Amino acid sequence: MPSTLLRTVQVSGCTVRVRTTPAASPAVGPPFVLVHGLGMTHRYLDRLRVELAADADVHAVDLPGFGADPRPRVPLEVEDQAALLVEALRTLGLASCVLVGHSMGVQFVAAAALQAPDLVDRVVLMGPVVDRRRRTVVQQAAALALDTVRETASADLLVLTDYARTGMRWYVRQLVPMMRFPLERAVERLDCPVLVLRGGRDPVARRPWCLELAQRAREGIFVEVDGQPHVVQHTAAPRVATEILSFCRRER
Repeated sequence: MPSTLLRTVQVSGCTVRVRTTPAASPAVGPPFVLVHGLGMTHRYLDRLRVELAADADVHAVDLPGFGADPRPRVPLEVEDQAALLVEALRTLGLASCVLVGHSMGVQFVAAAALQAPDLVDRVVLMGPVVDRRRRTVVQQAAALALDTVRETASADLLVLTDYARTGMRWYVRQLVPMMRFPLERAVERLDCPVLVLRGGRDPVARRPWCLELAQRAREGIFVEVDGQPHVVQHTAAPRVATEILSFCRRER
């Protein structure tokens, strides 16, 4: 596995951890920034990080409250987490990047791109939530339960152990902002190109919803990875990396 540098950035009293993997060869494009979803950390993005590092520097972020770090004293809205992400990336000296989010992470990266359009070259939304037609906790819980039986054992283990590290209290505090964030409206306002990517067997981010997001974007592309569940970046990392790199090479 490529060498990785762990850096801790203090932003507005919160801790943002960033694991940076340098490109295996001279980078030809902006670095990638990988952002996890609800209850998760960088760990289920590690396979994708390794694949993308063949072409560019990759920064995998653990946002405040997720993992073993102290929880912020107050609940953070999606826009708050996005602002912390932007400030951390600027502190690290990034001038341009491709933001890649998974699940709730797509909300963080979309909000960050709106807040700092000068910093974000492109946005990748993997398994985006929350479908506006299914914006209830019961519907999302049922979809997540179904996805659990479709995931590989290694993916389920990563999810369950990260949930345990994050803790139910912080999970619930972040669930409320996730459920009410209007991703479809945020996507409409993005000036940069947007890739919407889903696994073909993902019950959380369903095909009609992902197609709608790509169509709402000013410059949107939809990609489906056949046969894969919600944690597609873990179960099909080489294919996902190929699609992301192809998207980044497209002319604007």
